Amino acid sequence: MKIVVYAISKNEISFVDRWMDSMLEADQVVVLDTGSEDGTAERLCARGAAVTVEQIVPWRFDRARNRSLELVPEDADLCVCTDLDEVFRPGWRTALERAWTPETRQVSYRYTWSFQPDGSEGVVFWQEKIHARHGFQWVHPVHEVLKWVGEGDRGPVTAAEGVQLDHHPDPSKSRGQYLPLLELSVEEDPEDDRNLHYLGREYLYYGRWDDCIRTLKRHLALPQATWQDERAASMRYIAKAYTQKGERTLARTWYLRAAAE
Repeated sequence: MKIVVYAISKNEISFVDRWMDSMLEADQVVVLDTGSEDGTAERLCARGAAVTVEQIVPWRFDRARNRSLELVPEDADLCVCTDLDEVFRPGWRTALERAWTPETRQVSYRYTWSFQPDGSEGVVFWQEKIHARHGFQWVHPVHEVLKWVGEGDRGPVTAAEGVQLDHHPDPSKSRGQYLPLLELSVEEDPEDDRNLHYLGREYLYYGRWDDCIRTLKRHLALPQATWQDERAASMRYIAKAYTQKGERTLARTWYLRAAAE
């Protein structure tokens, strides 16, 4: 089985060695560098990654991901998409091979998105960025996801017990590009509950309280918005936006009513 890790990068030299150490269980690592000026591309090459340097204009995460996927050799069996601020715990390849079958096209695995100050896990969920070489493409300008575009039915996603990926982000990295890309994503697909939730959260970060409340209420009203963790987060963000506006009584009343529904 040929397993290839692929990623995009820009100005992430501080992550390169840790990330490459984590990815050594793969047969090959390919990276699309989109214009690093800090030596990221050179360090990745020195560590054995196959690096292509190319600008993506206009910038969209899905276009960058799709371009990086194109760099994966055609004879790869499994494609593993990660970011440079993510780290696999050792043994991931063995666990992945154990879960993969000839009928498998996509794999889910445990993902720790955040950690508490004491090092314990914070937000944890199952991610689905490991997939077969053909039949998939990335969609959405930001918070991009894999979409099955191959022939026939993709079939069920296979859970890979024992595969654990940890996220250790750089808190100083700018989020300036997220808001316009999220607005574009919702404009392109107004019924996508996931990005509507993310857009509302982004408005909260910017202190745009009314936009936050309006957007997250739209999210909660969508019939497909059924993930309870995400719904609860939208309710908390709405309550926080009301509170920041100074409407504390209304915030508490609305939150209690929404939580009871």
